[in-house]
Amino acid sequence: MKESNMNLLFEPKSIAVVGASSKPGKIGYSVVRNLQQGGFAGKIYPINPQGGEILGTKVYSSVKDIDGDVDVASIIVPAKLTFDAVKECADKGVKHIQIITSGFSEVGEHELEHKIVEYAKSKGSRILGPNIFGVFSATGNFNSTFSATEILRGNLAILTQSGALGIAMIGKTAVENIGLSAIVSIGNKADIDEADCLEYVVNNDLTKVILLYVEGVKGGEKFIEAIRKATKVKPIICVKSGRSKRGAMAAASHTGSLAGSDAITDAILKQCGVLRAESLQEAFNWCKFMAEAPAPKGKNGVIVTNGGGIGVMATDACEKYGVDLYDDQAVLKEVFAPATPEFGSLKNPIDITGGANSAAYDLALSAPADNKAMDATMALYCETATFDSENLAPMIRNTYKKHMDAKKPIVYAIVGGSAVEGAIVTLKKERVPVFADPYDAISCLGALFRHHNFNADRDDSIDEANIDLGAIEKVIDKALADNRTFLLANEGQDVMKAAGIMIPGAAISKNIDEAVKYAEQIGYPVVMKVVSRDILHKSDAGGVALNIENKNEVVDAYEAILKNCKAYKADAVIDGIEVCEMVKKGTELIVGARKDAQMGPIVMCGMGGIFVEVMKDVAFRSAALNRKEALKMIAETKSYALLLGARGEDPKDIDVVLDTIIKTATIIKKVPRITDIEINPVVVYEKGKGLKAVDVRILITK
Repeated sequence: MKESNMNLLFEPKSIAVVGASSKPGKIGYSVVRNLQQGGFAGKIYPINPQGGEILGTKVYSSVKDIDGDVDVASIIVPAKLTFDAVKECADKGVKHIQIITSGFSEVGEHELEHKIVEYAKSKGSRILGPNIFGVFSATGNFNSTFSATEILRGNLAILTQSGALGIAMIGKTAVENIGLSAIVSIGNKADIDEADCLEYVVNNDLTKVILLYVEGVKGGEKFIEAIRKATKVKPIICVKSGRSKRGAMAAASHTGSLAGSDAITDAILKQCGVLRAESLQEAFNWCKFMAEAPAPKGKNGVIVTNGGGIGVMATDACEKYGVDLYDDQAVLKEVFAPATPEFGSLKNPIDITGGANSAAYDLALSAPADNKAMDATMALYCETATFDSENLAPMIRNTYKKHMDAKKPIVYAIVGGSAVEGAIVTLKKERVPVFADPYDAISCLGALFRHHNFNADRDDSIDEANIDLGAIEKVIDKALADNRTFLLANEGQDVMKAAGIMIPGAAISKNIDEAVKYAEQIGYPVVMKVVSRDILHKSDAGGVALNIENKNEVVDAYEAILKNCKAYKADAVIDGIEVCEMVKKGTELIVGARKDAQMGPIVMCGMGGIFVEVMKDVAFRSAALNRKEALKMIAETKSYALLLGARGEDPKDIDVVLDTIIKTATIIKKVPRITDIEINPVVVYEKGKGLKAVDVRILITK
């Protein structure tokens, strides 16, 4: 196994349990007991001022009294005593300090938590927690949790933010016969987080699959980099809570208000190759299956069933979960005819009919294992009066072994009464992927295909545009000097120019005469817009006039805009009226970017114009992306059909849209003081004719 900076946390040679107790039922007792009974071969140092012995092990009054090094300390004292305990451990040179104690940032006690972490870091110590249940590592025979004494060993590593749920998952994995290679409770993530722990489990030889339970992300860019690296090596399955709309919303721009935290998280997990499960049960199904299943050699799946109805359900499930069905009719007929009566079906799904017995199933399910054209099998069974049910489990065992020998994945969905349910229970204990519903079975196969297809096609390169950062910084300096947290319209256009994003011709007029002059220079028709630090959404204030055709209309529009804006906000400071080229019609998109509180710099693209909030046809990505990923982002939206050329129209200039996304992503990554960018609408023309960034809103910070 490759050495990791986190190795000592999971595989220490010594541990001090600060707050150890001699009373059964206390956490301090359970941790010492679990370390001993879990087979930990290193040194255990219980710490309690009362001294004595716990479970035959000498108790020390202080960490300072221990001779020699201590790799890990587990802190179980009350919150108010925790800093002193951490201080002693850090001064002793303990590398990793687990704080099981709760009562910190989760209840608003941020200052104490910060103080603990800063002191530990100053001494070269790392903090896990607070508010955790501990660490288990099968490789290290190390169980510093206060949960189960006996943890089933296996190939699944779990990183969980929730301690209570983590303890429950230890019990659930035992019931599901899923062995653990490691489980770590991350808690408040005051220091060590998922990215740090991934460093260990990815390089751990026992670990085949990784399960994340995440409530919120800290340090999004670090998290994204870690999961990108990890999914190249091992499947990561994530259960992420917080799908509701009540997450943090930044209403200052459409980009912010559309960027509900879950929409961003979901998109970025997908971008990095993480498999997001809808429920814990689905996650455990995937974990168990993917820990045992061979990698698919291709994309061709075949369904074998004895019932048409369940076959149709499985076909629907294949479409839902992205499993391709093999459809070479000549090969299917040749392969499955020996096991299928004349009144059966040799189309995929293969229906060997309700009269099939175990021998017919054995023949039909052995065929795809031996055939190079078929890469995965979905075996369906509905209980019938003619089937020799005593041979059901043996038939499944036999055909499962044949697929494993051939290194081909297979899943089973069997439906029926008590005999069938009994077979499911028995076979699950043997880690055979058998389910009571075809959707559950095919969901597992779909997850396997998504993981391997993603890696076969993945491209983690990052494209960046060559933009004039100096010019952008000067614009921001000017705005901040004016005590503004946003750029005016002309300043936003200056940022677009510095990034090489095409904009309409425009000029800021200070009076009617200038407005007329600029309109005639630009050429009619023109648009006129208010420029005001006090009016961010111009249309709401009546601060926009469209399709102005002549001098008289310029005069009327100028006066109307001033009147409307003063009525909207009497004390608004009007810096001028922008006279802008009236952009000809095209396909309207929105391109945006923002620094998300959890995931860091993100970009978005989708349907633009006045209905952007209503339609919400947008997609998100981490701003660390390339053109290929930007195209995938656009392709997720309904607007993509318009870009391809709908209803006989010519295809639009998608290449320039991709350029604009990359340029916008570069700005949000490279300019720390810009927090939000919204370009809406971006009017896109036919291929080769470019686009125009019509309206730009940019928020800034010091």
